[in-house]
Amino acid sequence: MKKPTSLALPLLALLLTSACNKPPEPLPEDKARDERAKAAATTTTASSDMAPPAMPAAHPAMPGAAATNAAAGPEELAWDAPAAWVSAPNPSPMRKATYKIPKAGGDAEDAELAVSAAAGGVDANIKRWEQQFGDAKAKTEPRTVNGLKVTVVEIKGKIGAGGMMGMPAAAAKDNQMLLGAVVDAGDRQHFFKMVGGEKTVTAAKKDFDKLVASIRAK
Repeated sequence: MKKPTSLALPLLALLLTSACNKPPEPLPEDKARDERAKAAATTTTASSDMAPPAMPAAHPAMPGAAATNAAAGPEELAWDAPAAWVSAPNPSPMRKATYKIPKAGGDAEDAELAVSAAAGGVDANIKRWEQQFGDAKAKTEPRTVNGLKVTVVEIKGKIGAGGMMGMPAAAAKDNQMLLGAVVDAGDRQHFFKMVGGEKTVTAAKKDFDKLVASIRAK
């Protein structure tokens, strides 16, 4: 076999170098299409992995003000006043209603029933009523009237000069009586307070009980 000449060797090296640098042949159309689809799928998956997590569902509403207000009791009351009682002007903005009860034989004046509302609690307000009678001990009776918590109060004795709710101070009087009903509405109370001569208030007790039995939420 004939050995290559010195001129053939460089030519052979040049041909080998050109073959190595030759660009790859293009892929067939269907193979190229598959490659593009695969690349698109990879991009989509990556984008999905980068998406922010879904926000949690809104927290359910907690029971709140409505239930508290319902537990506090009614803001306004209705009642039926006895026909024998006379409605009178309210002497103070604190009054919701004022009634005159005709005096009974032996008493010098009509009794009066005042309807009002205030805060402070049931026991504290009854204590103030006792203080108006020189700390006389009140008789109390709890009742449930049309779903309302009511405390009926009775006090007898000498009423002092401290005045009553919504009224100016007055001179002390003997043989007086108080019939009251305190409706507990939670953060405040409604008061039905009758004060007058003992004979007059005693005679009006049946009508007072009828009024109490008619008290209801508006």
